[in-house]
Amino acid sequence: MPDDALAKALFRALLALRITLGLFLLQWGVEKFIVPQSNTFIWSHFYGIDVSHMLGYAFGAAEIAIALCMILGQFRTIVYGAALALHAVTVVVTWRQLIDPWGDPVNHLFTAGVPVLGAFLALFLLRQWDRGLLEK
Repeated sequence: MPDDALAKALFRALLALRITLGLFLLQWGVEKFIVPQSNTFIWSHFYGIDVSHMLGYAFGAAEIAIALCMILGQFRTIVYGAALALHAVTVVVTWRQLIDPWGDPVNHLFTAGVPVLGAFLALFLLRQWDRGLLEK
């Protein structure tokens, strides 16, 4: 494949990763404002920590900022690394659902987080070739 064709394919692939992963994070950030009780339940259930709605809003704002920067391809090392770390922690704390996806209750949808983690890792590893939307 010629270098020009490879560069175009890489640009499109990274764009697809940025947009879809950014929207994934954006949805979770927005949820912290729309359904704040869901956030407090998740923190309590999976992390064993009680958080206030205000702290949930702060996490939501940070997640929204990360998502928007990700979609634009800005501050790639910090933003992609933060998104990868956030999602990695989420996957780790759901280990019970991952090792027994058909247990009681059935939680097989948690396994979808594993390939998403792979996508975050791929985007982070390819960040030096990512031009973002605001760069030429």
